[in-house]
Amino acid sequence: MTQDTPLHPGLNLGAPHGEAHTRSEPVIFGFWVFLMSDLILFGILFATYVAMRNGTAGGPGPLELFDLTSVAIQTGLLLLSSLTYGFASLLLKHGNGQRRGLMIWLIITAALGLAFLGFELTDFHSMAQDGGVPSRSGWLSAYYALVGLHGLHITLGLLWIGVMLVQIGVLGLNCRVKTRLLMLGLYWHFLDLVWIGIFSIVFLAGVA
Repeated sequence: MTQDTPLHPGLNLGAPHGEAHTRSEPVIFGFWVFLMSDLILFGILFATYVAMRNGTAGGPGPLELFDLTSVAIQTGLLLLSSLTYGFASLLLKHGNGQRRGLMIWLIITAALGLAFLGFELTDFHSMAQDGGVPSRSGWLSAYYALVGLHGLHITLGLLWIGVMLVQIGVLGLNCRVKTRLLMLGLYWHFLDLVWIGIFSIVFLAGVA
């Protein structure tokens, strides 16, 4: 097996990165295990939401509470942030150690993530004003658990991006920093995929 052989699913840095390429395999594999365990948690919440979809208990439902324009904007922001992180990943692999450009793409990704959270929190506030609080019905409890957990993951991802910006500035692009950026990329794209599920099952199906 040569250093050019892909060692794990996702972005492989390749032979020019030497140790950072070869040593990332067990770490990335372990992170994939974590992501799959997280997927099980989201799967349980998706199943709970579907089971409670009609459990409005006489309260407001999706047609009364959802703002699809805002949801569409959130979806666009998150998809775009996944694209910008992809640019950061390509620069990590092919940029010959260019820290400045990499940090710029990470900052853009974080800005898009923050905008996504801003729209989501605004929607939560608007729903609460219209009587859509978690305690109102089983459906709303399931909704806030699922969508809120995803939002919490986005918040943690933004904190992780902040930490990586500091580490890139202080430590440079050493082996550990590169591996952490690979894991962060998997995490961020994973949240994008989960949101596609939320967009389809929660919002589109909710108003169909």
